[in-house]
Amino acid sequence: MRHDIQPNERAYTTKEVAEEVGIATPTVRKYGQKLERNGYEFFKDGDRRIFVRSDVEALIAIRDTDKPLDVITKELVQQQKERLESDKTGVAVNDTYDQSLQDPAQMKEFFQMLANELAASREMNMQLTNEVSQLKTTVSRLQQDHHVISSGIGNSAQKTQAKLERLTEQQKNHYETLLEQERERSEMLREEMKSMREEQQREWRMQNDFNKRLEQTVQEKPQGIWGRFFAIFRQ
Repeated sequence: MRHDIQPNERAYTTKEVAEEVGIATPTVRKYGQKLERNGYEFFKDGDRRIFVRSDVEALIAIRDTDKPLDVITKELVQQQKERLESDKTGVAVNDTYDQSLQDPAQMKEFFQMLANELAASREMNMQLTNEVSQLKTTVSRLQQDHHVISSGIGNSAQKTQAKLERLTEQQKNHYETLLEQERERSEMLREEMKSMREEQQREWRMQNDFNKRLEQTVQEKPQGIWGRFFAIFRQ
């Protein structure tokens, strides 16, 4: 139990300590919590910490050191324990606390401290309320943006699908047209080849008939060169 408070020693609120040390109010609370977890003792009014000069100096030491937070807080806790053990002239905490509240000036200062702490708490609550409101607005805007983006992606996907379907249909029609044209050309080529074969066969038959007549004429009895010649054409 702490007993190192001095008569008429000034008590500081969290906000006043922050101004005294030159750090943010949340940082004061952070350092205080770290000190307490390692065994440091603060004067308390309920759950509120009441800072005295030695506490302020401890926070200044944390502010100015290059050591890790866990290391410096353990050192400060050990220094406090040694100071409390070696202090033989201290007054009991309860007595000092009660006497300080019996002094009108101390009581006024105590109530002023509570008022300042309450005002700081209200200010922080207001800031938190504003931050929560801004966060809700941001989340709502992000949800709207997400809806717009999702709708845009959906519309784009539908348009792309429609284009693909149209292109597929066009390619199918073009392929069928080319296939039909190829069929027609193949049919025409077959007809031409058939016609050429028939023409060639007629020429072969005519040539064959001519050869036969010529052979028959040559085999007949001689009638003179002119007679045989005209006989060929009569046939």
